[in-house]
Amino acid sequence: MKIAISGKGGVGKTTLSAVLAYLFKEHGSKVLAIDADPDANLAGALGFKNVKDLIPISEMKDLVAERTGSEPGTYGTFFSISPKVDDLPDTLAKEINGIKFMTLGGVKKGGGGCICPESVLLKTLVMNLVLNRDEVVILDMEAGLEHLGRATSTGVDCLIAVCEPGQRSLETARIVKKLCADLRIKRVAVVGNKVRNQSDREFIEQNVDGLQVLGHIPYADSIVEADREGISVFHHSPEAVEAGRIIYGNLVR
Repeated sequence: MKIAISGKGGVGKTTLSAVLAYLFKEHGSKVLAIDADPDANLAGALGFKNVKDLIPISEMKDLVAERTGSEPGTYGTFFSISPKVDDLPDTLAKEINGIKFMTLGGVKKGGGGCICPESVLLKTLVMNLVLNRDEVVILDMEAGLEHLGRATSTGVDCLIAVCEPGQRSLETARIVKKLCADLRIKRVAVVGNKVRNQSDREFIEQNVDGLQVLGHIPYADSIVEADREGISVFHHSPEAVEAGRIIYGNLVR
């Protein structure tokens, strides 16, 4: 499966991405977890110890220049719009407890939608990950689905919008639903996070525009502690794992 996970900042995308990565691995799948959010946190949630040593692909200036034939950050010059990327997951991915991991980074410049060497390399890489890899690929996205395009989206089996029990979070889910329709992503689902009680569950389920709700992750001190300590949420939070098993079951059903 190829799974993209989206939602507004701080809503819990990374917690869900990390738990699902371990659950797919537990069930015998090869897993490639991709941090496609410029505000990268997935490595820590997976349990990677040396997060500061990870260099996002968008910041690998020599690599960007080599693959696109242009200096990163330049505009108005010729460069390849179909760079070679198929070898990058095997040569650049780190391994965390048997899960392969890559962080993409972002293009931190004004006019983020522009065509520049860094963005072309990232979009081509995501397309390759989704369309050509034989692992389970889990993409921890930013809310705007910046790295997805029409060609890429045809290979996404499910996009999951993570929502808190609040109107702003649910509005983001509705925006994501519209973007997915534009991109022709066939399956869009919701996971509730930071859910405290049945009232929170019902609020989410009644306000998601008919999207499938795969399950709910409770508000739990163990999840907060894992995030604060930068340790694996899967190995530290039984509440997250219990909820994740229900979400996993509904996802692969």
